[in-house]
Amino acid sequence: MTSKPLTMTQWIEPVAVLMAFVVLWWMASHGEWVSRVFLPTPEATWESLVKGFSNQPGADSADLAVASGQTLLRMLLGWGLASLIGVALGALIGMSLIARQWIAPTLEFLRPLPASAVLPLAISIFGLSSGMVLFVVSFGAMWPVLLATVQGLANVEPRLREVASGLQMSRTAFAWKIGLPATMPDILAGMRLSMTVSLIVAVVGEMIASQAGLGQAILLAARSFRASELFAGIVLLGAIGFASNAVLAGLEHRLLRWQRP
Repeated sequence: MTSKPLTMTQWIEPVAVLMAFVVLWWMASHGEWVSRVFLPTPEATWESLVKGFSNQPGADSADLAVASGQTLLRMLLGWGLASLIGVALGALIGMSLIARQWIAPTLEFLRPLPASAVLPLAISIFGLSSGMVLFVVSFGAMWPVLLATVQGLANVEPRLREVASGLQMSRTAFAWKIGLPATMPDILAGMRLSMTVSLIVAVVGEMIASQAGLGQAILLAARSFRASELFAGIVLLGAIGFASNAVLAGLEHRLLRWQRP
C-alpha cells in the first residue's frame, strides 16, 4: 500500500497535537517542573535557533545552518550509497533461489547488528574521519533497502515469470523490465525507512568521530549545559527527519500512481 499525502483538513489534528505538546513544554519550563538547566523554555530554544542561523556576533551557539547542511549532506550521501548497494545486491540475491538459500543465513547474521557495533571496525580502517561516518551510515541504512528488494523479487507474481520465460527474456532483462518495477513499492518503503536510519547514524557518527555537524553541536551543548542550544539541535533534527520523510512520501505517491485505480 502507498501512503497518500495529507489534505489540508487532515493536517489540523496533527498540528493540534503538536501545539498541545508545545503548550505542555511551555507550562513545564515556566512552572519549573524541571530545572531550566535541563529544560529550557520554548522561547529560549527559538532564540538559540535564530542566533544559530543568523550567526550573530557573540553568540555561543555554533552556526546551525552550516551544521545542519553538513549533517544533511552526510545523511543524503550515506542514504544514496546505501540505496544503490541495497537495490543492486538485493536484485542479485532476489533473482536467484540458490543465492537466497546460500546467503540468507549470512544476511540474518549481519542484519541485527546495530550500526554502532561496527564503529570500532570503521574507526580502525578509516580513522576518525568523514569517510568513517559515511561508511557506518551506508552500512546501517543499507539493510532496509536490501531486504525489501530481496523480499519483493522473491514474491514476484509467478505468472509474470511464466510470461518472461515464454518471451525468452534473460534474467537481467526480467529484473530490469518486470522484477524491479513490480518490487518498487517494497523498495520505496525500504528507502523511506533507510532515510530515517541514515539520519540517526549520521548524528551518532558525528558525536563519536568529532565531525562537524548537528551531532557534534548537540554533544558540545550538552557538555556545556547550554540546554537551549541542545534543544535547538534536537528540533532541527526532528525537522530534517520530518521534511525528508514528507518528500519521500510525496515521491512514492507520485511514482506509484499507476497502482491506484
